[in-house]
Parts: sequence; structure tokens; C-alpha cells
Amino acid sequence: MTQSKTKNDTAWEELFKTYDILKHIADEGEFIISADQIRKVREPRLMAKCDNKKNLPSIFRANFLTILPISRNKYLISQSCTYAKLENRDSHITTGYSLPNYIQSIDPQNIQSESVAINCAFASGILDNFLDDSNLIETLNGRMGSKEFDYYIRTPGEGKTHHIHVNKSQIEVDGAFEGIKYLSIIEAKLVVADDFLVRQLYYPYRLFSSKVDKKVKSVFLVYSNGIYDLYEYEFPKLECYNSLNLVKHKRYSFENIDITSADLQNLINNTTVELTEPQIPFPQADSFDRLINLCESLKIQDLTLEDITINNAFDIRQARYYADAGRYLGLIMEEKSSYTLTNEGRDILQLSYNQRQLRFASCILKHRAFMETYKISMTDGHIPDKLIIVGIMKNSSLYNIHTDSTFERRAQTIISWVNWILRLITV
Repeated sequence: MTQSKTKNDTAWEELFKTYDILKHIADEGEFIISADQIRKVREPRLMAKCDNKKNLPSIFRANFLTILPISRNKYLISQSCTYAKLENRDSHITTGYSLPNYIQSIDPQNIQSESVAINCAFASGILDNFLDDSNLIETLNGRMGSKEFDYYIRTPGEGKTHHIHVNKSQIEVDGAFEGIKYLSIIEAKLVVADDFLVRQLYYPYRLFSSKVDKKVKSVFLVYSNGIYDLYEYEFPKLECYNSLNLVKHKRYSFENIDITSADLQNLINNTTVELTEPQIPFPQADSFDRLINLCESLKIQDLTLEDITINNAFDIRQARYYADAGRYLGLIMEEKSSYTLTNEGRDILQLSYNQRQLRFASCILKHRAFMETYKISMTDGHIPDKLIIVGIMKNSSLYNIHTDSTFERRAQTIISWVNWILRLITV
């Protein structure tokens, strides 16, 4: 039986019923719940961890609700716009950075925590370049209190805002680097997602902008698949949570990322298409970058379906789709109630950037529907129409697909993954 609810979903439904939360919000616009009240059903730390919109419990999503901490032991539930879309403005990847020769305690090819990702970016000079500052010193990190402040947050209604008062809410800073010109506060992630929780930047910004005279920069760092994505944000209106504005976005890598069309042609020449399709659902997982990211998470530890929803910013259905996509490619296997990497998956993640991408591409192209679509794309100079791809799929003996609507949905994954392969060509 397919899992449809997480433990958080079930626990929050119980709390909403116990305290009649929806009625309170309808009457008063908000509901304040204490950590002790939450703890009666589950640990508050787990219940209130919603770093991405997909992590919100189902009853929150159904009623356009979000949750924000307002003190050390209280949370505010309301209809508020707490997330922002992660914009990727710069496709160029800057290379040529490396750690000093004397550094032996960290391996830039094996980054498995946010703190190590930050340390590598700092030691290599990536942060110096991105922050446009000099003499950087890491001044603090970890948990601390936010002090007391007020702000306004936008609600789903046009032009409407909600006032929120915060009194010593706990915040966590992944890294704070002070240079000659700026204090830069960094929030780091090893998860590729479509959006992020603005609070993780805004609360630290409010704390430190009242403490220092120099400009405070808010930086969001994402590391995955050998690539650093760094985003600098500003809050032009101090008391407006939603005044968040992207100043710049840059991408960096320690490795040579060059892949040529000849490399891909050689890959085609040496890839044998499998005669039979695996007895696994055909992929419905449009972002191949996110599938790679899931493999990276499984390299660190095995995960249950619920773990994947929490760790990788999926809802429960997407978690199943992406885990099955990994199984389809032979990268992931299911053991009892959890998922783990196959030997193939582990071997690929040990490779250099170039070889890793080519091996991932080979895993895709050994399946006929993907190979045929890719070859037509290379011949015609563009990806074929979805109807043509559906025709290819119907002649590929795919497992358990029977309706045209299902073929069309799965065709979108073929388009997305072939596009991912084509974008690998940099020279």
C-alpha cells in the first residue's frame, strides 16, 4: 500500500482537531501554539521543520497556512507568504578554485555537511570572490537568540499583510564571515529545491543589522553535484519580511567541468541499449539534478520515504517518484522500508565531475525511449515534439503504462532528462 501521509501530517491533524485551529484562524487570523502543546503528539523540532513549501504538513498546504517561530517555545500559524522561489540567473560556472596544498583535513570531493561545504568555499577563496570583501574571518556560527523585533509579512490576499512580534526566537547561523566592508551571514544547504524559507535569512539579518554598523549581507549557499550556487539577498525594507531581493547569483566548481559533443558521441557509441525494460515504474521525475541530489543524500545514509520528504524537499508522492526513478536507472535499491545506493550509484559518485555526468548520462541512454529521443534531438537540433516521443515510448515495451495521459506525463521526464544531457556540453 502506497504511503500517503507522513508522521507530521497525522500529528498536525490531531493538533488541529484538538485545538480547533482552523476556527481560531478564521476568527482571529492566527493561532499561537506552544512547544509543550506540540510535544504532546511529537517532538516540536520535527513538527516545525518546514524548510521548503513541500515540507509543510498536508493540512497546512490545503488551507494555505505556514508556521513561524515567535519565541523560544511558541509558534504562530497563519496564512502568510513565508517562502521565496530560488532563481537561477547565472548558468556560467566559474572554475579554477582549489584548497591550499597544506589542507589535509577536508576533502572537496567528499562534502557531506553544510559546515564542510562552507569551510571549503572559504578556504578556496570562493567566498572572497563572491562576497567582494577582504580579510574575511569567520566570527560565529550555531544557535542563538533573535532578541525582540516586529515585522510585517504578506498574506495571500492582495495587498494584505500580517503583523508579527518576535521575542527571543531561536535562530541558527551556519556561518558568519566578517571582512573589511561587510558582515555576511550564510545559510547553507546540500539540498536542491525550488524554494526556500525566507525566515532562515531574515531572522539573522534582523539580529545582526541591529548589532553592527557595516552592511549585513544575507547569503544562501547550495552545494550539490560538485557545484556551488551562491545567492546574495538584501531586505530593502527592514520591517518587511517579503522585501527580499536577489542581488546576484554565481556558480563555482573546484573541478574542470568541460564536456564536449565528441564526449557525448563517444558515450553513445559505447552505450548498449537494454533489450528489456526493468519491471519498475517508468520515471516521473522531471529534475535530474534533484535525482542526483537524492543519490548524494543516500551516500550519507539510507533513508525511508518519509526521510526523503524531509531531507530533500519532496512531498510524499514525489519522494516515491524520485526513489523509483533511481531504481529504474540502477542507482538506488529498496531494502525493506528504506532506500540505499546500489554499488553502481556509489561508484558513480566517486568519479570526477566530467566522468560522473557521463556515467549518469549512460544510465539514462541505455533505455531505448531516452536513446531514441536523444538521437533525434542531435539530428534535428532540437528535442522532438511530445507526440513523437510518445510514439517512441509505445514502441519501447515500457512497464505498466497503458493510457495516453500516462504516456504524455512520462514523456515530460524524457524531455527533461534529454535536456539535462544536452546542457552538459560546455565547449
